[in-house]
Amino acid sequence: MNQMVKTVVVPVLVVAAILAYFSVFTVDEREFALKFRLGEVVRDDFEPGLHFKLPFVNNVRKFDRRVQTLDAEPQRFLTAENKNLIVDSFVKWRIEDPTEFFVSFAGGDFQRANSRLREIVQQGLRDEFGQRTVENVISGERVEIMDILRERAADSAKDVGIEVLDVRLKRIDLPEDVNESIFQRMAAERERVARELRALGEEAGERIRAEADRRRTVILAEAYRDAERLRGEGDAQAASIYANAHGEDPEFYAFHRSLGAYSATFRSKEDILVLSPNSEFFQYFNNGMNGLEMP
Repeated sequence: MNQMVKTVVVPVLVVAAILAYFSVFTVDEREFALKFRLGEVVRDDFEPGLHFKLPFVNNVRKFDRRVQTLDAEPQRFLTAENKNLIVDSFVKWRIEDPTEFFVSFAGGDFQRANSRLREIVQQGLRDEFGQRTVENVISGERVEIMDILRERAADSAKDVGIEVLDVRLKRIDLPEDVNESIFQRMAAERERVARELRALGEEAGERIRAEADRRRTVILAEAYRDAERLRGEGDAQAASIYANAHGEDPEFYAFHRSLGAYSATFRSKEDILVLSPNSEFFQYFNNGMNGLEMP
């Protein structure tokens, strides 16, 4: 009996387990699942969870339903002025119809899907850039171009089971050789402006220095004029005082002047003056004060 169990029941259980394993499959919320019957798609609307299939009759393929990013290499595009621009762009997309996606891209090849989207976007860029100038593309109409590209790509990709969510232009540059020539022109222009500014500064400096020198000359002249006037007024006032003093007591004034002359003449012991004793210069040395009365 035990031998019968081992030889019959155990293999049946193993086969049943194998059949059960190949009869169930799970679908993640981040996935699409396609169920095939002998190579033909029979269902593509599975909800996340556990599902069943017929072993060896049905098979299941799963695809990522999350948002994908196509980051294309920068490409050259001509503007309406026949000028080259280097454009770097990317596309956000996801699978909308898994069955159509599977059929359109040879079993759901993501590389082929990216290649198709790249062609669609690049053709749209050629058309839009060919109608606009460099100034329009860089400054004013960039958002409009992205909106047009998104709508065009969405319409074109809808037939292959793809939903285009966004098309963005990351960067728009001039070619390297053009950038170098523009940089040199900008440097020359800045140098010209710098020379003009320096010349204007030097001119303003000369004007300021000339004005300062003029004002200095005027101030010095006015100060000298005022000083001379004050000195003249002082001399006149001093002369008036001396004249008044002389008029009040001529004898004392003469005596005071003689003392000043004596002091100026005999400053040192070595000073020698040869004069007659009766000279008027010594009048106050002879006969005492010569009648000068002191108060």
